[in-house]
Amino acid sequence: MSTFAAAVARGKNGWMASELELSGLADIDEVADRLRDVEPDAPLALLFVEADDEYLVILRLDEGEDLRVFGSDSAFAEESRIGALLLGDIEAPALEIDELAAPAPSDDDAEKPAVDPDADPVGDAELFSDLGISAHNLLSLCGLEGMLPADVTAEICQRLGCGDEVEELREA
Repeated sequence: MSTFAAAVARGKNGWMASELELSGLADIDEVADRLRDVEPDAPLALLFVEADDEYLVILRLDEGEDLRVFGSDSAFAEESRIGALLLGDIEAPALEIDELAAPAPSDDDAEKPAVDPDADPVGDAELFSDLGISAHNLLSLCGLEGMLPADVTAEICQRLGCGDEVEELREA
């Protein structure tokens, strides 16, 4: 399973990003340690892990503590060692995709992609709520059929102000 792991940290001089290697890690605490190492004094650090154009896991550390995790689909934990490492301890599911309030039907809806009913998001869907991205927005992004994990990461990072940094990692 191919993965891309982008760590972004907001420090005194703005956002900085680096790609993280996740192979060989034994548990989620080691992943959090690698995330802390990106910018040890950062008040906010995020890790976006994309796997096979199918799964997205987001980790958030505030002040180097208080690890919060969100996964776009619980199936990732069953399908890969990295998925199990990142999502294995997540017990509480996120809101169900079908709980998203559907807008009233209109003529424009025929052109919009449908929400993927098979997705089973897990973890803390509220991890960006204080940064202007509600759980509803996050779940909507992850649940749209045809929306790749890279697209979700790009959209979130653009909204947070670190989109250029993550895009530079992809191009490197």
